[in-house]
This record gives sequence, C-alpha cells and structure tokens, in this order.
Amino acid sequence: MQVFSKSFTQQEPLSEKAIASAVAVMRTGRLHRYNTIEGEVSQTALLEKEFAQYMGAQYCLACASGGYAIHIALKSAGMTKGDPVLCNAFTLSPVPGAIDNAGGMTVLVEINDDYKIDIEDLKAKALSSGARFLLLSHMRGHISDMDAVMEICDEHDIILIEDCAHTLGARWKGKLSGSFGHIACFSSQTYKHLNSGEGGLMITNDQDAIAQAVLYSGSYMLYSSHLAIPDDKVFDQYRLVTPNYSGRMDNLRASILRVQLHELEGNCRRWNLLYGTIAKGLRSIAGITLPMRPRHEEYVGSSIQFSLPDWTPEKVKEFVGACAVRGVEIKWFGDPVPRAFTSRYDSWHYIKKHPNLSKTRRILDSLCDLRVPLTFDEDDCRKIVAVIEEAVFHVLAISTDS
Repeated sequence: MQVFSKSFTQQEPLSEKAIASAVAVMRTGRLHRYNTIEGEVSQTALLEKEFAQYMGAQYCLACASGGYAIHIALKSAGMTKGDPVLCNAFTLSPVPGAIDNAGGMTVLVEINDDYKIDIEDLKAKALSSGARFLLLSHMRGHISDMDAVMEICDEHDIILIEDCAHTLGARWKGKLSGSFGHIACFSSQTYKHLNSGEGGLMITNDQDAIAQAVLYSGSYMLYSSHLAIPDDKVFDQYRLVTPNYSGRMDNLRASILRVQLHELEGNCRRWNLLYGTIAKGLRSIAGITLPMRPRHEEYVGSSIQFSLPDWTPEKVKEFVGACAVRGVEIKWFGDPVPRAFTSRYDSWHYIKKHPNLSKTRRILDSLCDLRVPLTFDEDDCRKIVAVIEEAVFHVLAISTDS
C-alpha cells in the first residue's frame, strides 16, 4: 500500500522579509491601525492603498475576515433586513452566514457540472425572487462565465458582490477576479492566497459604499487616516447614522500581507505548476472527471476538485476513507454530515427556504476536493495521484467482490 506522509494543512513559513516586517511593528507596540505617531502612516492604510492599486480599484478596506468583509459589503451596498440575496449553492458556510448576519434571505442557485453557478437557474431565480443582490462565490477558484453573469445582473438591475476568497490573482478574459462586481471581497485566512491567519479585504469604486464600510468596520471618527478612501465630505452623511461593528484589521497582519502581496504572482505560478501535475495524473485514471477550464479563465490552482460521477455516495465515502488511510486528505462535499470546513448546503438549517436543488445535489454527491499547499513539490503531486489511483482500484475491487 502506498502512503503519502506530508500534511495537507501545513502552510509555507512566512518569508524572512515578512517576518522582519512583523517584528518591526511589534517593536513599536503600535498594533492597532489607528495607533500612530505624528507623520506615520499605518501598515493597514498602506496595505489598503497597495491592494487597491493591485486590483485597479479606487477604494479598499482591510478588516477582520473575509466573512466580515462580505457582511459589511452587503450592508454598504444597500441590503436591508429580509432582502433576498442570490447565491450559488456550492460554497462554504461563511458565505450564507454573512447574508444571515446582514439580515438577508439566502436564495440558493444551482451549479453546473463544472462547479460554477448555473446560468439558466440564475436567470430563472433572478426573475422569480425579485432579488436586488447576487453574492457570487468563486468557489474553490472556479470563475463563472462573467459575461453571462453580468448580462443577467444588468438585465434585472442586480448588484453583484464577488466573493473572491479563492480567486485572488485569477482572471477572466484578462480581467482580475473581483473587478466585475459592485464590491468584491477577499480573505487572508491561512488557507487562502495571502496568509495572515485571519483577515479580509474589500474593494469597490463606489464612494458611498466604502464610506459606510469604513464606518461599519469601526473607524470611529478616524477615517481620514485611511489612504484608499474618498474625500472626508463623503463621510458626512453617514458618520452619525452608521453603526460601529468593530471588525478592523491590525497593523501586525497588514505588515505581513504587504510583503506577501508582492510575492503573489510568483506563488500563483507555483500553485499552477503543482495543480497541472495533479490534474494531468487524475485525467489518466478511469472514472475520474475534472471540470472544464475555459480558455478565458486564468485560474490559481491552490486546490483541485474532481468527480466520480458514476459512483454511489457509499462508494465515494469508501474512496475518501481509502485515501485517508494512505495519507491523502480528500474532502467530500456530498457528505451528509458537516466535517471540519466542509458542509453541504442542506446542512445550513438557518436558511428558511431550501429549494429542491437536484442538480447541485447530484454534483456534490461525487465531488472531491484536495488542497495543494506550496509545501508540496511535483514529486509529491505524482505520489498523491498514485495514492488516489490505488484507492480507486481498492474501491472498485471491493465492489466487484460484493
């Protein structure tokens, strides 16, 4: 039996430059973003300016997490209590959680065989729900047909908010993911493309939305120390009527992220090299299918997904177990029991209206997910493929015997 020994949850150490930047902040003791001395610009304000420049956006806010960023993005976009919000059913629980936190009502939309939002179901539910908002989750790095999505949003006057937690650095037709919506949100949680343990970033070109978001995040009346915001006059109409939800990013995390932002493009290339090695191997295994990646999509392969479409859920569960005993950690999105970070849409019982998502259920029943950390090399990727192939044969042999 082949066994893989490396961890799927061990991240690369931070670079010496990032460590030095963090130590420099710690030596000052000024970790709070608004704790600065005369003439000093905080690390958090600098991160916001640099991230906005990278994304080609006018405004940026750094905050406590990606989920928090989505929460205040919805509020800042004008969502009110009880408003329906369209959202693809294949996502992670913080996404509908953010909708619930903002007071909205999640309207789940089917996905297609390539794990992206189903355009036909989106059209139907845009019409039937009367929703003014689409929270589009580019789940596990799969970018939808953004031309088709934008056409629907324009036709029905829907405000698009992009959840780009898994697509930082990815592009559709050369345009960065996060550049399509009214607002876009990113995560710097440990398993994302930037790592500060927890953290979030929100971008927009809407001066009213960013002013409200900054106030929601807990700026008190210190917003003028930000760099990626509009003139102070924009804040005048919001500063006394916007609640403080206290979700700021601190200077320590920002100092680490500023360095990583400059390392991002190189790391994206490294991820794609590893992804390509695994994808090539998986395509050679009978019974496994991978999603189609359109030529317009420039993805970042920090994880890889594949399906076992002709298998029963029982066989998929057996396969996941066979991989686990061989050291390969596969997450199964069809599992009826939520495990760790992974849960299926029908386990979110706080969503009051669960439609019959038969297409999504069929796809999730055989959908397998694998992290691709940068601690791996190409030989590791080939070993992972060999383990998966052995696990497939193991399950098929059991099925034949029975």
